[in-house]
Amino acid sequence: MWAGAPYADEVRAVLLAHKERGALRLAGPLGAVLCGAVRGLRAGGGPLLLVPVPSARRSVAGRGQDPVRRIALAAAGELRRTGTGTGARVLAVLRQRRAVADQAGLSARQRLANVTGALEVRAGAGRLLTGRAAVLVDDLVTTGATLAEAARAVTAAGGRVAGAAVVAAPSSAFGSDGARIEALPRGK
Repeated sequence: MWAGAPYADEVRAVLLAHKERGALRLAGPLGAVLCGAVRGLRAGGGPLLLVPVPSARRSVAGRGQDPVRRIALAAAGELRRTGTGTGARVLAVLRQRRAVADQAGLSARQRLANVTGALEVRAGAGRLLTGRAAVLVDDLVTTGATLAEAARAVTAAGGRVAGAAVVAAPSSAFGSDGARIEALPRGK
């Protein structure tokens, strides 16, 4: 998993403005940061399939948009423009199959329990993933529980997860070689 930036003051402010205050023009700069994280993965050859982690239906309805999908679309465009991801495209195939609690304030164990079994690939969309490598994308990672659940859902539908890329991660996740974070957590 790769992150494009540490989740610190400026990045936090931009993510929140985009996500909670509808500053849609910020999708471009956030997409460029996500593009850098996707490049860090060095995911194998072939077209890059970016699979965004979906927002809750209620959140999308309230915001009028899905911020992670919008950022993923900007990242795919940047990958194509720079020649890094010829054929990069977004496959918004994941959906929440049940409601989950807001993750803020939950421990790592509580977050994992909260999201386990919560995602699935939309009916009929599994064929788009079968035998293809997908890069899971999200705006922020804290414990990795949501990305682990997304990986489970994509794998269950026949897809192969090449890795995950996020706009931001806690500052403690950043080493001297950038924002490489250990593998997606396993287990229930």
